[in-house]
Amino acid sequence: MTRFDVVTLFPEMFDAVTRFGITGRACERKLAAVVAHQLRDYAYDTYKTIDDRPYGGGPGMVMMAGPLTEAVVAVKAQQQAAGYGPGPVILMSPSGQRIDQSMIDRLAQGPACWTLVCGRYEGVDQRFIDQQVDECWSLGDFVLSGGEIAAMAILDAVIRKLPGALGEPESAIQESFSQQGPGGGILDWPHYTRPEVFAGEAVPDVLLSGHHERIADWRKRAALAATQKLRPDLLATPSGKPDPGGKAST
Repeated sequence: MTRFDVVTLFPEMFDAVTRFGITGRACERKLAAVVAHQLRDYAYDTYKTIDDRPYGGGPGMVMMAGPLTEAVVAVKAQQQAAGYGPGPVILMSPSGQRIDQSMIDRLAQGPACWTLVCGRYEGVDQRFIDQQVDECWSLGDFVLSGGEIAAMAILDAVIRKLPGALGEPESAIQESFSQQGPGGGILDWPHYTRPEVFAGEAVPDVLLSGHHERIADWRKRAALAATQKLRPDLLATPSGKPDPGGKAST
């Protein structure tokens, strides 16, 4: 079972991961465990203070290094007591590395436990980052109110990749970013279901043909065409130039 510890000011938010959908079923079946820790439990004072004003002035508050460090140390001790080696500590931060599918796959295939720390307010004391954090991750080039939503997105993406989490294992292979192109994973092909005609638009004939090779070829070309239209960066070679093989049409 893969264990994920989350340090957060809002542990109850992670009920969305542990109780519902694919991730909830995976937790129920003991494929994954998500343990949310209330950061305020590791504060030094009776007021449960975990933030303070920034040195040098400026707006907002900064999360203090002390309570965060106490929380991470306690989490690592709990991991060891449960039979896990202390896992990497990842801070959710808008200044972190932007997450991609390869990073998600690394979590799904990597160590049996991880610690996710959810930042809040104006930021986190750099000394905590220097001393306790192994990696900083971000959903993208935008700012959220806190790291909880980013952490939940990561948990969902990782847990669904764990063996047995999906009803059909092929689902995790035949989807966007799991099929490889020159610049990384490419997008998924278009999907259709009943009825055959909706609002005057028909399902492509090839998908109704029952000819598996033709269907596979259509899906490959359609995936490349969708990627070229919506995410051409994924078809770029390491030199940054488009790959001629990515110029597919349907």
